[in-house]
Amino acid sequence: MPPNGAHANGSPAVKTVGYIGLGNAGFSMASNLPKAGYSLVVHDMDTEKARKAASEWHNTTAAEGRPEAFVECEVIVTMLPQGKVVREVLFGKDGIARGLKSGTIVVDTSSSSPFDTIALGKELAQHSLQLVDSPITQTYMHATDAGESTLMVGADDPAAFAKVKPILQCMAGYIFPMGKLGNGHAMKTLNNYIMASSICALSDSLVTGQKYGLDPQQMIDVLNVGTGVCFPTLDTFRRDGVTRRYDSGFGLALLVKDLGITEEFMEYNGFETELPHLTRRYLRNALAEVEQDADHAKCLVGWEKRAGVKIKMTEKVRNIPPKDFEHRLEGLNRS
Repeated sequence: MPPNGAHANGSPAVKTVGYIGLGNAGFSMASNLPKAGYSLVVHDMDTEKARKAASEWHNTTAAEGRPEAFVECEVIVTMLPQGKVVREVLFGKDGIARGLKSGTIVVDTSSSSPFDTIALGKELAQHSLQLVDSPITQTYMHATDAGESTLMVGADDPAAFAKVKPILQCMAGYIFPMGKLGNGHAMKTLNNYIMASSICALSDSLVTGQKYGLDPQQMIDVLNVGTGVCFPTLDTFRRDGVTRRYDSGFGLALLVKDLGITEEFMEYNGFETELPHLTRRYLRNALAEVEQDADHAKCLVGWEKRAGVKIKMTEKVRNIPPKDFEHRLEGLNRS
């Protein structure tokens, strides 16, 4: 049997895919598509990244700034900093939307506002184009390298989702249909809000814990087998925070931007909470202490300055023993 969405001969039903945005996640996500038999047209503001992809991947060409390069694409995937940038790529001065074939589907995997996404969907519909939002999260940083990330999908048209699903399956191990257009980005902003809140609580704890006499690495070891476990303790701050590598691949400025979307989302839903604003303020203050393109784990520098203490550095990443996961899984799955 051919895979879902494929012709009887096993080739993809969609043959040509455009991919715009070859950053840390985008480059590795896009690399999985030629392996699955898709022809790929790629573009990035950094033309060298697009040329590198075209030279290294089978059946891949670089758009070289030519909007007409995407005319044969049946699906366009965007992985850009935010929805306003996505709209600029589609409808700006050199926008590609006007040259796309009727019925082309744009899949936005960026971290965008659900409200911008809904507005963009209406604008694309006026050109007989469709929008699906499919932002990304991950079970571990760089899961995109192996196509093991998680996608949260919003689509108004079930047929559009069915058409792009085989493409999404090449890039992710988990795909969750969240409902109507914009719902994927709504889930994304809540996911990032929860992560950001845990980052702030962890950073508070590391600096005050060390001031009191606790060892930061041992704190993380305890949290990872305790109820305070969270993504930063398991992954980003264990690997890139207390080691001061600051190389998780996710920028602090992007996280601050995402929390602005969270504030907008909470206000839209009429829910009063100060936590998104506080979290954003603390992280934005930390961003002022480091370079604008700093890794999000480098927010610790801001906490160190406020606390008047420098976190004790872990010289080498301390691995998590497999048994810590084995017994945890057994306990979590108990009836």
